[in-house]
Amino acid sequence: MERVNENEKEYRKGDTGPKYFFTGPKIDWGVLKLKPEESLGAHYHNQVEETFYFPEGEGLIIEIDDNAYQVKNGDAFRIEPSEKHNIFNKTNNAFEIIFIKTPSLPKDKISC
Repeated sequence: MERVNENEKEYRKGDTGPKYFFTGPKIDWGVLKLKPEESLGAHYHNQVEETFYFPEGEGLIIEIDDNAYQVKNGDAFRIEPSEKHNIFNKTNNAFEIIFIKTPSLPKDKISC
C-alpha cells in the first residue's frame, strides 16, 4: 500500500505541468495543470498508453494525430502508443487534468 497527499507533491514547472502522485512500478498517475494559453507539448510514446480525464475543461482542446477535439466536462481520452498528442488551454482559467500512464516507462516520451 502506498499513500500520498497532493500537497506533498510539486508540479514539474513550479506552478504548472505534471504533478505525479504515483510513479511505477506498473503505472504513473497524477494531475496536469495548464495555465491559460499553455499547452502540454506535442509528443508520443513507443510503449506507453496514456489516459486523460477532464473533470472540468470547457474550452480545452486535445489534439490526437492531428485531429482536434473540443473537450467537455467529464470527457476521458485513451491514447494508444504511437499516437501523437497535445492539450491546449484556450481559456482564461487554469485547469487540472487527471492522467494515468501504463506501463511506467519514464524514458518512453518522444517530443515532436
